[in-house]
Amino acid sequence: MNVSEAVASRNSVRAFLKKQVDNKLLKQLLTLSSRSPSGGNIQPWKIFVINNSSMKEFLEFQKNWTKPDMPAYDIYPLNLKEPYRTSRFELGEQMYKLLGIGREDKDARLAQIMENFRFFGAPCAIFCFVDRQMGPPQWSDLGMFLQTFMLLAKEAGLDTCAQEAWSIKHESVSEFLGAEDSDLLFCGMAIGYKDQSASVNSLNSERRPLKDWAKFV
Repeated sequence: MNVSEAVASRNSVRAFLKKQVDNKLLKQLLTLSSRSPSGGNIQPWKIFVINNSSMKEFLEFQKNWTKPDMPAYDIYPLNLKEPYRTSRFELGEQMYKLLGIGREDKDARLAQIMENFRFFGAPCAIFCFVDRQMGPPQWSDLGMFLQTFMLLAKEAGLDTCAQEAWSIKHESVSEFLGAEDSDLLFCGMAIGYKDQSASVNSLNSERRPLKDWAKFV
């Protein structure tokens, strides 16, 4: 698989097989992903891996967590303007349609949202943290690292779903992982083997045409 094929075939997978992911493979992918560009070679990403028994322990820990959880940051701007608002809305509607969940079925929609916090059944996941002193340039570096990892995972036969939703559970995740107080939870990522039979995995999000966002001067 070349880079173009990995980019074109990568999607956010929301249903996984129970097939385990080898830690040796994860180490290889993370090591190669560390070649991602970062300003000044700071390499600001801090990655925690949960897999196999630690995944079971983490999900049980989350189930029993009773303390408040404060969002680490606003995932989307308040009063999101166009065309961004429509893009987000349409994606949600496409996903719920594939799942057969109507707009009026609030309970089913909430249940689907909560699947984020079970990693959609993935056997493995990573959490990406960044030191609180870092600014937008370093957050951009995180994105490049994560994209590199997702493409390499695709090449290796794995699928992924990057999940900024985990940022709302900063306290509980940090406590389980033993993260430092100076570190901020940027996102989680579900990792595993795609369930090809799951309708939700056929979701192919639309991209706005080039003319709408690129200008050749």
